[in-house]
Amino acid sequence: MTGRLRTGTSGFAYPAWSPRFYPAGIKGPALLSHYGSRLATVELNNTFYRQPSPAAVDGWLAATPDDFRFAVKAQRGSSSRTLQVDAVESVAWLTGPLRRFGDRLGAILFRVPDGVARDDDRLAGLLAAWPADMPLAVEFQDPSWHVDDVFAAIGEIGAALVTTDHDADPAPPRIRRTGPFLYLRLRRADYDAAALRTWLDRLEPFLSDGVDASVYFRHDEVGRGAELALELAALGAEAGFGTR
Repeated sequence: MTGRLRTGTSGFAYPAWSPRFYPAGIKGPALLSHYGSRLATVELNNTFYRQPSPAAVDGWLAATPDDFRFAVKAQRGSSSRTLQVDAVESVAWLTGPLRRFGDRLGAILFRVPDGVARDDDRLAGLLAAWPADMPLAVEFQDPSWHVDDVFAAIGEIGAALVTTDHDADPAPPRIRRTGPFLYLRLRRADYDAAALRTWLDRLEPFLSDGVDASVYFRHDEVGRGAELALELAALGAEAGFGTR
């Protein structure tokens, strides 16, 4: 059984993406409904700034198909406390409201920002406190974390190491599988058809081995990221890797 390739963008509530992605005139909840009819996943941005209310989660779930998946950016204040103060209390506060997503939760994206250097004890505290039933994807922005010992530590609890591709990178980063799924953030301003094909080729061995992959393109002002997500999904479908 092959893995599923789900593609999406960082955020969805961008009326300026009309008419390249959204039909003219739609707004509010209709944005997510249309988004969910075309793409299979979204990386929620607003959860980075505040915890979602039950009503907000219920609205997002109601606006999308049952096979649609949400990646939720961990709230930044709690993320900082988790690594600096009290992992047990902070993780409980962070993950509790997100259980409302149920099996529609694709992953919780925990970002360790640039400038926060490697600290094995603090990482161990986070991983020990993390609930085993909550899918975790970790993005280490500071290079000091990019070592085999860290990759092994997150792999022990089944967390996914986020693969992030930036404009400033001289070459695409290596894809490392540390958990049961892959999580990619493709942040370059644009990707041509050849670049998207290359990314699919790099994902193919994992997908063929039954590993699901979620790929998120960055937010932009006109909707190019959404177009790229559609283009990569189409390439994946042609190769037999369904998005639903």
